Amino acid sequence: VQLQASGGGLVQAGGSLRLSCAASGRTLSDYIMGWFRQAPGKEREFVAGISRNGGSSYLADSVKGRFTISRDNAKNTAYLQMNSLKYEDTAVYYCAAEFSPLEGVPRTPGDAYYNWGQGTLVTVSS
Repeated sequence: VQLQASGGGLVQAGGSLRLSCAASGRTLSDYIMGWFRQAPGKEREFVAGISRNGGSSYLADSVKGRFTISRDNAKNTAYLQMNSLKYEDTAVYYCAAEFSPLEGVPRTPGDAYYNWGQGTLVTVSS
């Protein structure tokens, strides 16, 4: 599956953005989806994950209550809604997919995900 992330941009602190991850080549419903981010000089970190049909999701503590992960399998697209953005949310955001024969549970390690999008830059101004 090929992934294309979009929706990044420049936003003021407290603002919102919605990232999209469009899949092609395979049906997205075969995959657990994850969002990761990497800030300058820092390691990549898990942000959010969602099971194949959206039955379960998991958010990193740093974004709980502010971010929401969702998916629309009919549109072959996953989303990351980001509200109340903070300066420290500034990073390149990547979507990733893990093939799963079952509904599955989203996992946090990046190496659990085989397919990655190209990343979209989110810049939050303070």
